[in-house]
Parts: sequence; structure tokens; C-alpha cells
Amino acid sequence: FFVLGSNVPRMSSGIQIKPKSAVQKSKTSSPLPCSPEPSVKPQPKPSDKLNPKTIDPFGAHSRPPSAFAAIYAKGGIPCRLVHGSVKHRLQWECLPETVPFDPLLVTLAEGLRETKHPYTFVSKEGFKELLMVEGAAEKAIPLLPRLVPVLKAALAHSDDEVFGRGLDALVQLSAVVGPSLNDHLKHLLTNLSRRLMDKKFREKITVALQKLEQYGGKVS
Repeated sequence: FFVLGSNVPRMSSGIQIKPKSAVQKSKTSSPLPCSPEPSVKPQPKPSDKLNPKTIDPFGAHSRPPSAFAAIYAKGGIPCRLVHGSVKHRLQWECLPETVPFDPLLVTLAEGLRETKHPYTFVSKEGFKELLMVEGAAEKAIPLLPRLVPVLKAALAHSDDEVFGRGLDALVQLSAVVGPSLNDHLKHLLTNLSRRLMDKKFREKITVALQKLEQYGGKVS
């Protein structure tokens, strides 16, 4: 550039503009940076790609996924979320009637404690739809000793939405298994009574208790 600029001064600016425009064009066409600026943003070292913790040790990607998220990522949940224009729904890979409740129903109950989409929707809707299949009572009753502690954990969660999903799931389960849940209610009532002090849940919990009494019969 210096040689050309010394002979033809006016051409020097034109020659400089062309390579600049070419660089700008390549920037727009390629997702990778073409002209690194070490003084402003240094390029990551090749080892950073192999060790994400060196990039952001406190980022969300450095945290291990929850058990439910890991199972969902591996295809262990035989349904997926279908986004609709108005309402989302689940699409099952096979008929829910043919899906073994053990361990899927327990896994979906554990997913009620999730706080991220789509896990929140999949766990809540999947638990509900699985309990709606024919013969759900016979399949769910043997799982009560494992389901109740999981629901108890959801009812004890500090997140209001998690508590709400746990309460809905408890009522749905009670409607299916009926009096079989009575012996397990003592493990759940403490968490419900604590939330009764919260005005925004008082009415919902009262209605839930009435339904538990209805489904459980006089013994409850």
C-alpha cells in the first residue's frame, strides 16, 4: 500500500476501501470472526472448547442436569411437547395404555419439581394423562410407597408453581386410587397445613382437602 500510495495518492484511498469492504462482506457471510481484536476481545484458547468450565465456571452449562432432565434428554420419556398456536399438548410415541407405569409414573412425579420449560409441562401433563388410561388404578396403587415421598418433596418445595403442580398431582392420584391413599395422607398433611397460612393457596388447598376426603371416603 505504501508503494502504490507514493506513486498515485488518490488511488491509495480506493485501494484501502476495497479490502475493507471485502472483510466486511466476509463477516456477514461467516459466523466465525474474521478479524480478531486481541485488545478488546481475546480469542478463546483451543483448550477452552474441551473444558467449558474455563469459560464460565458459574454458568448454567457447568451445572449437571437434574435426573428428570437427563432421562428426558436420553429419550426415556416416551412423549414430547408439541407447540400449538393456542395451547401446547403432548404427543406420545406409543399409546399411553401400553406404557409401563413403573418407573414412568414415578419419574414424571419427580419431574414436578422442575422449574424450566419444557420439563414443567411434560411432567405435569404426562402425569395427568398417564393416570387417565384404563386400568390406571391397578397400576398406580403398587407405586404409592414410592410416589408419596416424591409428591411430599414437591409440596415442600419453596417454589409456588412446584407446590401447585404437586397439589394438583396429589388430587389426580387420589381420584384414581381412592381409599388406597388414606394410609399415606399423614405424610402429606403437614406440608399442606403449612401452606394454609398463605392466602393465595388457602382456597385451593381447602378444595383439595375436600376432594381427598371425597375420594378417600369416610375413613379419610
